Amino acid sequence: MTSTVRYNLIKSLQAAFHRGEPFDYSQLAKLGISSALAHHYLKSGWLVRLGRGVFAFPNDTLRQEACLKFLSERIAGFHVGGKTALAWRGIRHNVPARAVLYLCGDENAGLPAWFRKSFPARYTKRNPFSNKLPKNFGLQPLPEEPDGVPVSVPERALLEMLSEVGVHEGIEEARNIMEGTRSLRADVLATLLKNCRRVKVVRLCVNWSQEMNLPWAAAARQAASGRSGHGRWTGRLKDGTILVLKP
Repeated sequence: MTSTVRYNLIKSLQAAFHRGEPFDYSQLAKLGISSALAHHYLKSGWLVRLGRGVFAFPNDTLRQEACLKFLSERIAGFHVGGKTALAWRGIRHNVPARAVLYLCGDENAGLPAWFRKSFPARYTKRNPFSNKLPKNFGLQPLPEEPDGVPVSVPERALLEMLSEVGVHEGIEEARNIMEGTRSLRADVLATLLKNCRRVKVVRLCVNWSQEMNLPWAAAARQAASGRSGHGRWTGRLKDGTILVLKP
């Protein structure tokens, strides 16, 4: 390969990817860069390896949004959910300086080490919704990032957070955040509740919303009719305490 051709390939590489953005072999191949040439770039210091088959520019600081978008294109159903999605959409209580990202997906996929090194995060495949829920329902990029990673809308994010109560989410913090969800859309929440397969989540949503006198409480109760089971629901939380929820 002539130096001119190699130079043009480097320029195309720099034009194709932004600073702080990871990329992989498949993306390089579309630019005409073979695995052998990618290896040459690594040896020459024009690229650095983040992980197996994943690269970045040298001396780069990875951007969170770019990395999340990268993962969303490789993990089925990947999205930002739960408490993180609520916070990103303006519903928050206490936000630590380095909050742990709550990430969801449909696959048993571990987050790569290069991502976890830069961004504290927890990934879960546990999905509180049934397979009858339309694909990608309640998932949208943020308005300021129209081509960005999917993020749960507040209604979905709330139920995802309630699913984590007693596991990775404390009761008090969850209640404090839920108090800020006064403007939820009743029709969207109703669809999600009708397709929610976890009694704990449905009852927490209905019972707490009534206790807090949230505007959408009655609509939630109606939507949950027949979805929350009968009798008391009792569960032992991660800290050993017992949670009892009435129907």
